[in-house]
Amino acid sequence: MFGSLRERNYRLFAGGQIVSLIGTWMQRVAQDWLVLELSGKDPIALGIAAALQFLPTLFLSLWAGVLADRMDKRRLLMLLQAAMGICALGLGLLDVTGVAQLWQVYVFCFVLGCFSAVETPVRQSFVVEMVGKAQVTNAVALNSMTFNLARIVGPAIAGVLITLIGTGWVFLGNFVSFAAVLTGLALMDASRLHRGTPAPRERGQLLEGLRYVRGRPDLVMLMVLVFLVSTFGMTFFTTLAVAAANVFHQDADGYGLLSTMLAVGTLSGATLAARRSTRGRPRLRMLFIGGLVFGVLEIILGVMPSYLAFGLMLIPIGMALMTFTTTANSTVQLSVTPQMRGRVMGLYMLVFLGGNPIGGPLTGWLADAFGGRAPFIAGGIVSVVATAACGLILMRRADISLRSLLRRRTVPEAA
Repeated sequence: MFGSLRERNYRLFAGGQIVSLIGTWMQRVAQDWLVLELSGKDPIALGIAAALQFLPTLFLSLWAGVLADRMDKRRLLMLLQAAMGICALGLGLLDVTGVAQLWQVYVFCFVLGCFSAVETPVRQSFVVEMVGKAQVTNAVALNSMTFNLARIVGPAIAGVLITLIGTGWVFLGNFVSFAAVLTGLALMDASRLHRGTPAPRERGQLLEGLRYVRGRPDLVMLMVLVFLVSTFGMTFFTTLAVAAANVFHQDADGYGLLSTMLAVGTLSGATLAARRSTRGRPRLRMLFIGGLVFGVLEIILGVMPSYLAFGLMLIPIGMALMTFTTTANSTVQLSVTPQMRGRVMGLYMLVFLGGNPIGGPLTGWLADAFGGRAPFIAGGIVSVVATAACGLILMRRADISLRSLLRRRTVPEAA
């Protein structure tokens, strides 16, 4: 279940990540709350902040994939992590000095989004270099466990700290946390990385990656499904803050608790994914079952009558969500050639995160026009319909029965 941790390089990476990610989740909660405070609890303002942070994904993720295939991923990650830490420092200094304005937060959201848009595909494609192809599925699951453990601890700490000392010091704490991941990357043994042959610097490499995916209908269908579910269903960065403030009339600690409850579910789902990884490669049935269950539970979440019931429902939603995302991620990584992995993961992160500039303002508008419950109901409906439609299309293309689809393994492993 924890096989990837046998690799020293991965242990260093995971250790640094857990500290840094706790700081990142603290900042995300603080940033959302600062936007609500500066805007008079306007859900549309929160949607704009989310859109600005994820907008750079639309035009940088694909180029980031090209860089990942060309360059030393470890050194590139160190540079990007340092830049993201500086963003936290700048926003924190503005906030603690009492001069922060909403437009300044928007600027930092956009700048941080630019660095994140490049860093995420590089980090995703770096996983296989640390552990090798045999442990990719396990490492993806353990990454999710690390991410969601931080997602439990970070928001809980942030909710308390915001109440006690304000949002500015939370941003500064995140700046300090970046030292952990930078140290882990610096201490790695580069000779033990499972590196493939770097792609040569040539013209047209971006289009080459897009043509590669276009020639794989199975990957195209997976990308479409991930885009629809992530854009319209996975909108918790915006919707949980709105639900806490406007539906259940909670303060920052109440919002932090909701984020923690969701993270308990996603951590549980990631743990189950790590256990499943010992049984071999992921199966398509987990992808479709996870998407359908997630959508149905999100619809139910939207009609939960009380704050307690709403929070408890977030746990099984997190489990279904993590089943869906870890299966999709490991499927993509295992089914592409090493020379294309960076570019394909760049496209994957584009469809996974690139819909947020659409989903953020849309959920803000839905919450403003129809109430804070509406985004959950609408997102759940879209997730159910998208998963069912993509499954039926895949069945029709492959001319297979539903039973065969649910038993079938993922797309063939690349050479």
